[in-house]
Amino acid sequence: MRVSYQIMYDEFVRVLLKYGFSKERAELAAKLFADASLDGVYTHGLNRFPKFINSIENGSVVVDAEPVLKERIGFLERYDGQRGPGNLNAYFCMDRAIQLAKENVIGITAISNTNHWMRPGAYGLMAADKNCIGVLWTNTIPNMPAWGGKNAKLGNNPVVFCIPNENGHVLVDIAMSMFSYGKLESYARQGKPLPVDGGFNKEGKITKNAAEILETHQPLPIGFWKGSGLSLALDLIASTLAGGRSTCQVGKLPYETELSQVFVAIDLSGFPDESKIKATISETLEDLRKSEPINPDQNVRYPGEGMLRTREENSRLGIPVEESVWNKVLSL
Repeated sequence: MRVSYQIMYDEFVRVLLKYGFSKERAELAAKLFADASLDGVYTHGLNRFPKFINSIENGSVVVDAEPVLKERIGFLERYDGQRGPGNLNAYFCMDRAIQLAKENVIGITAISNTNHWMRPGAYGLMAADKNCIGVLWTNTIPNMPAWGGKNAKLGNNPVVFCIPNENGHVLVDIAMSMFSYGKLESYARQGKPLPVDGGFNKEGKITKNAAEILETHQPLPIGFWKGSGLSLALDLIASTLAGGRSTCQVGKLPYETELSQVFVAIDLSGFPDESKIKATISETLEDLRKSEPINPDQNVRYPGEGMLRTREENSRLGIPVEESVWNKVLSL
């Protein structure tokens, strides 16, 4: 089943207005959700929308709350997100980091007391569209065990790196677990096995069964112990820079809220050798694409390269949707 971008966007706006958003904020939030699905990140677009509404209903998200500047520390600006919508808070913080980068070459914002930011790659692309490198990350509720442990003590703490490129930005958008929880939930709903091992079942065995991983809350960290260590580092740095909660402190709350996030923008226009930098980026990507593929029918791509193709296809044919999720949105 496919749905046009405009119809999906309009439904999001309708629901958000119903839940008390101003017209301007409803339209921006709806665009962020619809753009995620348009680009093929279905888990953080349409599929995430009902959860977002649940967060409003349980009081985790305050629809009219906006970030408030707490303090400036060198090039860093700290904000209190006041438990506002995570995607709108993140959009604000990256936009502000870009403004600071245009003034100082590098700009950093950090926000505490915020919510799930939905598709983080969107904010990296914001930076790249303004000729900036974007780096951003968040902590989460405890949802992944430390390496060697059974119970969830770490977050899967997504991180994004986005590098501007004329022929399509490089976009690395990854969680510290092999699969995001949104992806696990999607596979579980469809009853499909994961393409690679994704976590542990109740017997402590590695499995491709998404439902079993959701039951144990034991997703597999990327790189095994390396992903576990990286998750901890991202959490500690985010909570430090934001002056906010760490993952273990978020875990003491009844819902996943009051998160800590960091946004960094680096303006390439501020470098005297900008043209050389861009030539190096292009040469590096071209060299990577010349890799001899394992599968002769599938070329090696850089991260983010396939997104433009997916965006074009979904714009032309409509966005693929899980019918049960789409019907849920229509019923809201």
